[in-house]
Amino acid sequence: MNQNNDVVYVTPEGLQQLEEELAYLTTEKREELSQKLEAAIAQGDLKENADYHDAKEEQGFVEARIRDIEDSLRRAKIIDENGPSDIVRVGSTVTVSEEGFDEEETYVIVGAAEADPAAGRISNESPIGRALLGTRIGEVAMAETPGGAIKFAILSIS
Repeated sequence: MNQNNDVVYVTPEGLQQLEEELAYLTTEKREELSQKLEAAIAQGDLKENADYHDAKEEQGFVEARIRDIEDSLRRAKIIDENGPSDIVRVGSTVTVSEEGFDEEETYVIVGAAEADPAAGRISNESPIGRALLGTRIGEVAMAETPGGAIKFAILSIS
């Protein structure tokens, strides 16, 4: 995640998921790790104690995730899903047709924290998400992706 002052766009559901994950990590998960560390310390020699080192490593990952979530929550902006639907913005559902292909694809433009490309939820920070932002029905957006330039015709926005 970005460690700066950029806004983190989230849906109300995404905000709730972040808050629930933070609550779990700061209570149950920290307690579980504390117990693992106590048990490992009781085994003696910490230099050669794999359980202790594993627990310390896991604790580092958990604390880093807690910091990331807290940072995201500080910068969170709830996506207004009742805004204008004549222009693609964060929160829009947009149906496009890629140039050279007949099938239509539908994407929901979300913040990076909720992106799930396999489920059609693309980040506003992704190449395709950035290209679609600000477009209107009938326009063509061009995205520079690692695989090359892709053109999309905007078919519908909701």
